[in-house]
Amino acid sequence: MLDLCLLGTGGMMPLPYRWLTSLMLRYNGSSLLIDCGEGTQIAIREKGWSFRPLDIICITHFHGDHISGLPGILLAMSNSDRTEPLTMIGPKGLERVVKALRVIAPELPFEIKFIELTEPQQQIRLHGYVIDAFKVNHRVACYGYSISIERAGMFDVEKARQNEVPIPLWSKLQKGETIRTEDGRIYQPEMVLGPARKGLKVTYTTDTRPTDSIVRNARGSDLFICEGMYGEKGDVNNAVKYKHMTFEEAGRLAKQAGVKELWLTHYSPALNRPEQYIEDVRQIFQNAYPGKDKKSLELNFEES
Repeated sequence: MLDLCLLGTGGMMPLPYRWLTSLMLRYNGSSLLIDCGEGTQIAIREKGWSFRPLDIICITHFHGDHISGLPGILLAMSNSDRTEPLTMIGPKGLERVVKALRVIAPELPFEIKFIELTEPQQQIRLHGYVIDAFKVNHRVACYGYSISIERAGMFDVEKARQNEVPIPLWSKLQKGETIRTEDGRIYQPEMVLGPARKGLKVTYTTDTRPTDSIVRNARGSDLFICEGMYGEKGDVNNAVKYKHMTFEEAGRLAKQAGVKELWLTHYSPALNRPEQYIEDVRQIFQNAYPGKDKKSLELNFEES
């Protein structure tokens, strides 16, 4: 099961009724956060979720509405008695930017490990998450993220016997362990497992024009969360000028990528009622919804 919450849906500045865009996911006792603008700490507290299991923070880019809430998050994690290392992922320059923000949070009881993205496409595997970072098209270096949970194949008794795998090793191999015996033989999980089963996938992208990289990485997602800075048809010129996206452009990306469901987010402060434009999106992609603060979803593996 993958549990997720769109903590906020605003772009540029927090509003009394809308926090800045941020997404939190929880899987197998570990939490992952994408973006951390002002107000994210409050949104997490309003949701009632914990800071302590937050193992990974992914940053799309270094504009203030996506990272200015970081010092508060780090202090909240510190106050939760966390001592395990935290991994931060983001564009090149991440460590420098975070160290500058940490002037007001200099002492932490945990280490921060940095993974700086330098390629158009990079994959990181941590805490059961498969994180695919992909470059998008904004005014500064900016990345989108696809978060996948893989699911191994079912245990295959006949396959295990054909490969002459000793029965006492079956359980560990089924759990994904590779075993080397005293006589030097190596047993791997694929010796007892069938084909991999369908996993879970969530793609998040914001502050960008439409790109092929978004379509490629969002393909087959159970949930696609995409910016919709502008709702009105006439705002496409502003979207092009400032390198953002309209609702309808997000809908076209969702259709091209063949996702199951689309949530819009990162609304302009001038966009008070995003739901009034959603029917235009549904003419393009039927299963589209306006994101709202604390909109949540529980994704479960398909039954075998």
